[in-house]
Parts: sequence; C-alpha cells; structure tokens
Amino acid sequence: MKRALENIEEQYQTFQILDEEGKVVNEEAMPELSDEELKEIMYRMVYTRILDQRSIALNRQGRLGFYAPTAGQEASQLGTQFALEKEDFILPGYRDVPQLIWHGLPLYQAFLFSRGHYHGNQMPEDVNAFSPQIIIGAQYVQAAGVALGMKKRGSKSVAITYTGDGGTSQGDFYEGINFAGAYGAPAIFVVQNNHFAISVPVEKQTAARTLAQKAVAAGIEGIQVDGMDVLAVYAATKEARERAVNGEGPTLIETLTYRYGPHTMAGDDPTRYRTEDMDSEWEKKDPIVRFRKYLEDKGLWSEEEENEVIEKAKKEIKEAIKKTDEQPKQKVTDLISNMYEELPAHLQEQMEEYKEKESK
Repeated sequence: MKRALENIEEQYQTFQILDEEGKVVNEEAMPELSDEELKEIMYRMVYTRILDQRSIALNRQGRLGFYAPTAGQEASQLGTQFALEKEDFILPGYRDVPQLIWHGLPLYQAFLFSRGHYHGNQMPEDVNAFSPQIIIGAQYVQAAGVALGMKKRGSKSVAITYTGDGGTSQGDFYEGINFAGAYGAPAIFVVQNNHFAISVPVEKQTAARTLAQKAVAAGIEGIQVDGMDVLAVYAATKEARERAVNGEGPTLIETLTYRYGPHTMAGDDPTRYRTEDMDSEWEKKDPIVRFRKYLEDKGLWSEEEENEVIEKAKKEIKEAIKKTDEQPKQKVTDLISNMYEELPAHLQEQMEEYKEKESK
C-alpha cells in the first residue's frame, strides 16, 4: 500500500521552464508567446510589485483597510490570469486582487474593496468575476457551480479559482473539486502553496508530499508547477484551459510559491514562524528577477523600461487612491438596501430610522 502511494507521488514532479538564473531548462514546454506578450507579462509583474509596496504603505497610513500582501506570488497570480480569455470567470480569494485588476477591475474599486465599501464589490458588467472571498475555500464550491453553469450553456469558457495551501485543509476544497470532477465542469482550481497557512507550515496540514496529488481522489488532472516561474505557470494554465473547454474536465494546479510579506497587514509577524535562511532561499527564486534575466538575455527588457513601468505604476496608483477618496461615503442605508430586493418589515423600519438620521 505504501508503494502504491509512492507511485502516485512520483507522478507529481515539479513542472518548470526557467531555472533561478532565467535559463530555459525545458525547451519543449516553452509556450508560444510573442515578444510583445513576454514584455506585457513582465510589465504586469513589475507593476503589481509596486502596487503591493504602495498598498502596504497606504495601509500603514490608514488609507486602506484589509490588505493581504502579494510580493513573491506575481508569477503564480499573473501567469494564470494571462492564460485566460476575457469571457472566463475568476473566483478569487482575498490575496487575489491583482488577477481582478488585470481582468478589468478598476484600481480605485480594488482600493474600495480594501476599505469595505460596497462599490468595491460591484464588478463592472464587462468583468466576469466575483469579489474576493474571505471565507477560506468557499470559492472552490462556487467555482464548481459557475463552471457547471458554463457547461450547461455550451459556453467555451472556464471558471478559475484560487486558494492557498491552507485552503486545501477545508471541506469546501474537496467538495468543489469532487463536484467539478463528477460533472466534468470546465474549472481550473489553483492552489498557491506559499508553505504557510498564516503561521501553520504545510507539513502540519497534510501528510501528502504534494498538494497536486489531491486531484487523484476527485478523478481530475493535477500538476505541480514552479510558482516562481511565470512561463511554467502560464503554460500549465493554458493547457488546463484548453482541456476544460474541450470537455476534458477540470484541473488542479499547485503552484510552489512564497509570500515575502506577512499573511495580512492585520498584525501577523512572519519572523515568528519563518527563518531568515528560508526568506533568503526564496528571494533567490524571485519571479521578477528570474524573468528579467530571461528577457534581458533575449534583448527584450532594460533597466530604463522597468523604471518607466515603476513610475507609471506610482502615478496611476496615486490617481486611483485620489479617486477612491472622492467616492461617496458608505451609509448604513446602503448596506441595508444592498442586502435585499424586498426588505423585510424589521429592516424597513430600520431603513426609515437611518434615512431620518442621515438627512440631518
């Protein structure tokens, strides 16, 4: 029986295209991307790193509310999103705001989401996405349902969802992948394994050697990917999408990645559970540094171009937070009216009471 388990685990070797020095180690798996597409991926990763830095600063200034840092996970987040089509549906976790932004969510609305403003959760009509899920793993069940709806409508699109390694310990994770597998729903389930569920290491969450192998129990495809290698992440997601729209069922993608910052800005101290050696080891695998080396070797990227992206990001972030500040303040009546199409009697009474207070 132990041997049977070992045979399964041996199937889940980490898929990689670029090594830590930005050198191609898997030429056969290289995705078909134009030079402009390669540069666009780099542009988005650099922009997102600056967005993370500025968001942390804004949070410390009291200008943002809830915020979950993303630095270190750019390849995992943006490599998956870049493989999508506009009609595909994103069901994010709370750390997955960058995917929403690059899928079309205006930056000022992302800031409003952080502040808990209802408008931050109102997706524009041309953005197929749910607002970020706070309940760990709940988006997996939702993604299975959205994907099944797509299948029933005959749509050639997919639903993609994200969770961390801790999310795989939740019942919703298993229910979601099992349901999607049973009905052949066109879903892509991404597990961003940054090795800690807040402070709990992945080794204490599961005895499985990989998280990708959890796909076996649901009868779906699973793959473990170097989550610091944006080309590998893109290639794996692209293939998963093609399989899904061709009626071959869902895929579970485990991306091995690392968050450099705390779990959230709400008091988590990663120095209490992560060592300096671990941080240094993963910083050597930085997805932006790795991809930069690759593009520079191809003559596609320069320090000047990167500085232009940085300055553009800073300018647009400044404009977005200004627009955020200009939005009407959220009122209690907004919360009440947004909850129901028809208010029950007790809330109707409260609505009238608050309307009177707000008019004074």
